[in-house]
Amino acid sequence: MPTIELTTTINAPIQRCFDIARDIDVHVASTKHTGEQAIAGRTSGLIELGETVTWRAKHFGIWQNLTSKITGFNSPCFFADEMVSGTFKSFRHEHYFTGDDKQTVMRDVFIFESPLGILGKLANWLFLKRYMTNLLVKRNLVIKEVAEKG
Repeated sequence: MPTIELTTTINAPIQRCFDIARDIDVHVASTKHTGEQAIAGRTSGLIELGETVTWRAKHFGIWQNLTSKITGFNSPCFFADEMVSGTFKSFRHEHYFTGDDKQTVMRDVFIFESPLGILGKLANWLFLKRYMTNLLVKRNLVIKEVAEKG
């Protein structure tokens, strides 16, 4: 399964970074280029353990729905979300935070499996892993910007 790992250093307290990373409204702002909206489950504010959110967004010219659930949570150091339904065969996005009152290191581990067997593996190699990496990098830049503004 493809795995994407990213590390982002943010000049802001760990709790602020943790909360911004799980804020539905910030997520929507970070993916505005896809038209992404939260349409069911938790649709605004801070998502918590056991809660779900259904996203609707346009990727590759096609509107798609994806529901994920918060399956791990240890404030302010870790949370994980996993796909419940959607286009992927599966995915798990782990969010790790280390730091103090001045600086935070946010680490993402995104593990996914594409549908369609060998065709999905070919799509991963040709474009999907790069596309998902770029999406996560953009999202992390928005989280960093919001957190550093205070």
